[in-house]
Amino acid sequence: MKMNFYRYNGYTLCSWDALPYEKIDTLPAAGEVIFLFRRPLFSGRESYPVTDAALLTERESVDTLNASAPAPAIPSELAEAVRAGRVRAVNGQHPRWQELLSPLPKKEKYRVNLLGLGDVGSTLLMGLRLLGGDVLSSIGLCDLRENVPQRWEFELNQIGLPWDYDALPPVEIISPEELFSGDVFLFCASRFVPDTAVRDGDVRMAQYELNRDLVAQYAKKARQARYKGLFCVVSDPVDPLCRAVLRESNRDENGRPDGRGLRPCQVRGFGLGVMHARALYFARKDARFAGYLTEGRAFGPHGEDLVLANSIEHYDDALSRELTEKVAHANLDMRRLGYKPYVAPALSSGALTLLALLRGQWHYASVYMDGIFMGCRQRLTPSGIEVERLTLPDALQKRLDTTAARLRAID
Repeated sequence: MKMNFYRYNGYTLCSWDALPYEKIDTLPAAGEVIFLFRRPLFSGRESYPVTDAALLTERESVDTLNASAPAPAIPSELAEAVRAGRVRAVNGQHPRWQELLSPLPKKEKYRVNLLGLGDVGSTLLMGLRLLGGDVLSSIGLCDLRENVPQRWEFELNQIGLPWDYDALPPVEIISPEELFSGDVFLFCASRFVPDTAVRDGDVRMAQYELNRDLVAQYAKKARQARYKGLFCVVSDPVDPLCRAVLRESNRDENGRPDGRGLRPCQVRGFGLGVMHARALYFARKDARFAGYLTEGRAFGPHGEDLVLANSIEHYDDALSRELTEKVAHANLDMRRLGYKPYVAPALSSGALTLLALLRGQWHYASVYMDGIFMGCRQRLTPSGIEVERLTLPDALQKRLDTTAARLRAID
């Protein structure tokens, strides 16, 4: 195969395919280069930064997280553009691919709208109010229960620094019709949360059917509003609900998929942050897991199919599986104490993850690839979401493949 260069409506393109556009012999020395590929709708990300020549392909799976994947031979000028961070991939088969050619807009501060002020939503809201002044312009809150939003607006707007009255983002009550008027929508609503009497089993997946129907309603509302911001799922089970959001927002009035709703890059799952934080907790408690503090990584869902690695370079499969088991069931440990485990998830997976995302910092969240939402370490760049790629041991890659297969089997 040969990489071809083109010019199209002021954009510089490269592609393995022969395209009906003006062909050019060399790439410009500056400016963005769009790698135009073609793959079926919803089989992977529609746009992403190309940080390695191995990403110049239409194929995408959990193997994308593995930096040992072979890279094709490419012209030296394109290799230099990749090293300089100038290359972004766009799926030319997406029905709105021409919209994707434009770079992501960058804002100084973002408007966040939050739905659902239960235990998780209200705690997350406190985190955003206290910690988000540098990246949040304001926070809209919505809850359909009487006096609940009034309570939180009243309480949170009375929190302030004695020397800087405008340092914290203001909180205001919004109607359901205004939820998709901001830059970020946080879905924290739930129709069913098991009480503290439930102390075993997969508590998160027990919520799936009812919460799926609920999140689908808001996915359709996002479609109707032609929403351009981020749709972030915090409610359990995070990763299957993200897939429901993407699917339902992209169905027409007859239920047929049409690609006219939310794009994969707009949907985020916030569940893996607390799993990483719990792994850090156990690593501080038990010296056998101490390597995780500096070398560990978390992958997969906020649930039973979580994958933790005690270390990438010094991977120990048995030790990693033991740590994974402890972390995956830490929520049940809290329930056995008689309390719902919501504080750490609301802050580690919710508030701190969202703020890290908006600041362009590395964080843990779920991203769409190969038909599922898969949790991994990532960051938001001017070219889109960059997932961390590491050289993964074979045993760890097999665990990721198993988790991906199980996520794909849901629904």
